[in-house]
Amino acid sequence: MTQSRVLITGGAGFLGSHLCERFLAAGSEVICMDNLITGAVENIEHLFSNRWFHFEQRDVTEYIHVTGKLDAILHFASPASPIDYLELPIQTLKVGSLGTHKALGLARAKGARFLLASTSEVYGDPLVHPQPESYWGNVNPVGPRGVYDEAKRFAEAMTFAYHRFHGVETRIVRIFNTYGPRMRLRDGRVLPAFMSQALAGEPLTVFGDGSQTRSFCFVDDLVEGIYRLLNSNETGPVNIGNPREMTILQFAEAVRQAVGSTSPIDFRPLPVDDPKIRQPDITRARAILGWEPKVSLEEGLQRTLAYFRPRVKSRQGA
Repeated sequence: MTQSRVLITGGAGFLGSHLCERFLAAGSEVICMDNLITGAVENIEHLFSNRWFHFEQRDVTEYIHVTGKLDAILHFASPASPIDYLELPIQTLKVGSLGTHKALGLARAKGARFLLASTSEVYGDPLVHPQPESYWGNVNPVGPRGVYDEAKRFAEAMTFAYHRFHGVETRIVRIFNTYGPRMRLRDGRVLPAFMSQALAGEPLTVFGDGSQTRSFCFVDDLVEGIYRLLNSNETGPVNIGNPREMTILQFAEAVRQAVGSTSPIDFRPLPVDDPKIRQPDITRARAILGWEPKVSLEEGLQRTLAYFRPRVKSRQGA
């Protein structure tokens, strides 16, 4: 059996770095491509000693070339947090459109299977609950979140066009809220915010009244679902996420308990177009991939805490 060769764009990011590890563990040769706008060498430097790991600092919205064969391309390059895509709106749109086009073109040239990292954000502020893959979404294309939502919706359309017109083998994963080690301390997502604040003894910032819901999936579970999807025969979008829904206030309390914190809650106005509910329908993932999340929230928070605690102490100069 010949060794597979995989390209992961955005491979130095939170999710991408965990995928690099997963494919190396499976015996693949991994090419990690990242422009380091939101990714970090720190996330992958422990892999540099592996002879089957290669890192290329490159912007995938420009021409990309990889020498030799490629069996699969996983397109994970994109700003992926509210702070990132509000500060980098044009880059977010470009990586979802031009970057996806370049990566699909490379997949076509190499005869490689292509997996697109899409998102639950394609459902917008959903009017259907929980959200099945058949739901078309409720997205404001000109709102501040639209640069990310519409970039991913366009990327899905482009991926399907390459599948239908050029016969490229494609897969689409719709990723729901994921957390775990290697998230950045200040990336605007709720887990890093809550955990950093709780560890520092600061109030936890809750937007709105905290009644909005999310469903949190530990990164190891997500990566396993993505790995299974790539190796499946499913071409349609598949939700990968944890169906355990909770309010943001309940999540804040879970983080406080994990940290052992008594930080109070600081309520702030709800951002524009912030989704009120979010919960994946994972019926298809269960049926097609035999996948469902295994890591409990309590275990996942403790494993994430082990990563965050020394970094928050370092930031404080302790």
